[in-house]
Amino acid sequence: MKQIIYTFIFTCIAQTIMAQTPPATWQEHWFEHNQLLNRKFYDNDVAVYYDNDVSSSVTWPYTYMGDVWRYVKNVYGAFGTDPHLFAIYHTGKYSGGHPSTYFDASHDNRNVIDVGPGPWTSGGTGNDLDISTHEVAHIVEGASKGVKGSPAFPLWGDSKWAEIFIYDVYLGLGKTSEATRWYNLMQTSTADLPVAGTHWFRDWFYPIYHNYGGAQALNRFFTLLAQYFPKSGSTYSRDMNWGEFIHFWSGAAGVSLKPLATAAFGWTSTFETQFNQARIDFPFAYGTGVVNVYKHCNYGGYVTTLGVGNYTLSQLQDMGVLNDDISSLKVNSGYQLQLFQDDNFTGTSVTLTADASCLVPNNFNDLASSLKVTTTSLAAARTTTEVTTDSRLSIYPNPVTNELRFNTTQSITGSTLRILDVMGREVISGRLVNNRFDVSKLAAGVYTLVILNKDNTITQQFVKNN
Repeated sequence: MKQIIYTFIFTCIAQTIMAQTPPATWQEHWFEHNQLLNRKFYDNDVAVYYDNDVSSSVTWPYTYMGDVWRYVKNVYGAFGTDPHLFAIYHTGKYSGGHPSTYFDASHDNRNVIDVGPGPWTSGGTGNDLDISTHEVAHIVEGASKGVKGSPAFPLWGDSKWAEIFIYDVYLGLGKTSEATRWYNLMQTSTADLPVAGTHWFRDWFYPIYHNYGGAQALNRFFTLLAQYFPKSGSTYSRDMNWGEFIHFWSGAAGVSLKPLATAAFGWTSTFETQFNQARIDFPFAYGTGVVNVYKHCNYGGYVTTLGVGNYTLSQLQDMGVLNDDISSLKVNSGYQLQLFQDDNFTGTSVTLTADASCLVPNNFNDLASSLKVTTTSLAAARTTTEVTTDSRLSIYPNPVTNELRFNTTQSITGSTLRILDVMGREVISGRLVNNRFDVSKLAAGVYTLVILNKDNTITQQFVKNN
């Protein structure tokens, strides 16, 4: 009996290994491709194939494409049951390239990049890396999280998502010179989507990447898509509109990106309508905070998360909160929310320190035009002990009213200082001449202090009192 069990187990293991071993040759049978491909290299993550015209001296894809695919799986998760990326290279034919994913029978249900015309003799630099990495970007957008399709493709086209993906891959693999080259190249890259001259990398993707979490923010976009966007089985059932696109990227960034979208793309009445509807159709909050406000009673409709601070009507609208539209709210213990009937904290007001499932009993349903989120003394004490996290820098007093002071383990004189609000927008910048800085003109709220000192970046949060 034991022999039978051992034989069965061995057979299963052998079949699994055989199923995961890329074939030695592969006959192309897609589009105009009809080459017999030869496997030149494989490991646990990549299988590299050349046609007969690719020089045998070209070996850089063996390491590079494996590194790319390992990085992709580490950031975005698995892509089907076969762990391999199948990287196909041609010389002298098939200009450009194309991808395929494990969903597609056309390429034998494999994750494939197929590129040409070569000759790939750069040694693994410049355009040879760019085009290879570009095609992997399409696999990521078209098959992440077990769902087929790219609802954003009609909006960002063939290359705009790939631009930030390539930059992130180069950084992730430690190819800083390639990342710098690519960054500089992208500063002048424009597209006609949605309007002529749009700087997608410079004005949209790079600010999101730089300010809101790098690769993690990119991954969160696809996570939210898989969780919320309409599907038919394991395939997205439709494309996104612009308002949905901005809403989902706001979720990925953890803040409303309406101001960034306005600067990058312009903001039309159609965008406004689509954005507001998207927040109702897909009611996820942006990031974390201490107060949640809702469109409908009983915590229905869109939800917006707010940190400590004062919010005028224009600031609320930037975050997706409409005028006279708040009907219920949740307030964390130790905080309070003051709603004002008019803009700029004027008119009738009501103060709440606990959840309210409906503002009708408070006579304040659909009336708020501005608001303030503040801490109680308990919350302020807790904030003082929790927000300081970088051992290289201590800041005091915290909360602060007028002047913020620093104790550091290294000299910061001459360093660049930036202060960001809860939406990640720079509100103050300057250069330090001593270990103190005037913040008296800041509105009350929570801010992030960023000190750039040679090659080091030190960040701390602090609370500004009135």
